Amino acid sequence: MPQSLLGRLSLVMLAGVMLVQFAGNAIWAAQMRSEARTEVRTAAEHLGHSAASSLRYFLSLPVNYRGLVIQQFREMGGTRFFANLTDGPVSMAPFADEELSTLALQQVRKVIQQELPAIRQLQVSFAWPQDLRFSQDGTGISDVPDKWVEHILVTRPKPAPIMVIQAELDSGNWLYLATLMPNPYFLNGSDPFSGDRVLLQVLTLLAVFVLSLLVVRWITRPLAALSSAADAFGQGDSVPALPDTGSKEFLNTARAFALMRERIQRYIEDRERLFVSISHDLRTPIMRLKLRAELLDDDATRSEFHDDLDELDMMVKGALQCVKDSDIHENPTAIRLDALIGRMVRDVKLGGHAIAFEASGISVVAKPLALKRAISNLLNNALHYGKDVGIAVHRTETYVDIAIRDHGPGVPEQALATLFDPYVRLEHGRQSNQSGMGLGLGIARDIVQAHQGELILQNAAGGGLLACIRLPVQVLPDSAQD
Repeated sequence: MPQSLLGRLSLVMLAGVMLVQFAGNAIWAAQMRSEARTEVRTAAEHLGHSAASSLRYFLSLPVNYRGLVIQQFREMGGTRFFANLTDGPVSMAPFADEELSTLALQQVRKVIQQELPAIRQLQVSFAWPQDLRFSQDGTGISDVPDKWVEHILVTRPKPAPIMVIQAELDSGNWLYLATLMPNPYFLNGSDPFSGDRVLLQVLTLLAVFVLSLLVVRWITRPLAALSSAADAFGQGDSVPALPDTGSKEFLNTARAFALMRERIQRYIEDRERLFVSISHDLRTPIMRLKLRAELLDDDATRSEFHDDLDELDMMVKGALQCVKDSDIHENPTAIRLDALIGRMVRDVKLGGHAIAFEASGISVVAKPLALKRAISNLLNNALHYGKDVGIAVHRTETYVDIAIRDHGPGVPEQALATLFDPYVRLEHGRQSNQSGMGLGLGIARDIVQAHQGELILQNAAGGGLLACIRLPVQVLPDSAQD
């Protein structure tokens, strides 16, 4: 099944139209075949009676008069049969067996045998005009004058099948009768799936499908706009205006989405104000407590107070920093990773740390400050908790990987899933970096997820931790690139 609503509705509607057409055509074809069989049976019965009357007439004539009567028929007309006298049956070219042609031959033979049971031998068959032979010497339609057959047989512009009746009148004397069915093209009318009918069905199906597709697109276009608005809101971008037309259900959903977006926006703003207020309000009493701690006579107690107050001040700053770092408002743009990472690598080397990085020439579409903050957090962790840090960038058709690896002790496998939790620090981390708060990885993951990406942590082969930022490959519109 297609993944989109447009594809699914289109497929269901197309399948429904095809099913209805198939069922309707099957019923219509069955009815048409039944009517065609009835018409052919009735027509063949009348034709059999006419042929039996002609045979009976020739049987009543003296042998010497038969040829004169046939010549009179040819000159004057007035009969539906082309007649000829032969010494034996004329062989006919094979004719494709079809239901209606077989039914017609059986009905004519049945009627003649019922009316003339004394007929010794009887042969009834169909032949096409170009294969028709009138005598045993191979004489065909082209070998006889046109006036003999032009009012009896149809040879052009569209040939019709000819019924040939051959009966033995007496020993060595055969009567040859050739004629058309009352409906010369009865075989064509029996095919419910002829070219013109199939073409009509296909055109009907295409017309219904195109109209259905337009209706489905009209219905799903507002949903696509709602999806784009929700995606933009989730990434922190400006939300496009939703259409104010559409079905009642869509309008209700759009209004509910707008109200939800306003509530979430108010919540985010209130959260920022709350943390700013808490940070501001707590700093004043913290400073007062530090001043009062200075008045303590016991140096050990004063030092413990200072340590606790410094830790409290650090927690407040860390919480505020977590909120700010996770909510960086920027527009996505094309970023050359070599330039972005190269500046960080130079700063690390100036600090006396060992780091390896090779230029890749790869660019990504992201928010510059946010991506820099995520990479910086991972890089700082690698520098604090490991050594000999390396950064590598790789690209596939669907994503870009920014891998940061250290050669430290790594992380126990069972602890990998908890590294993103706030304030979680392992024993090795507390020993290596006592000023850390355990918020960097969570902030980095939130930033990467806001870019529709994924932050993967795993122990590297040979030791150390490998942190990989995986971002989807995106293409900016021309206007944004300019």
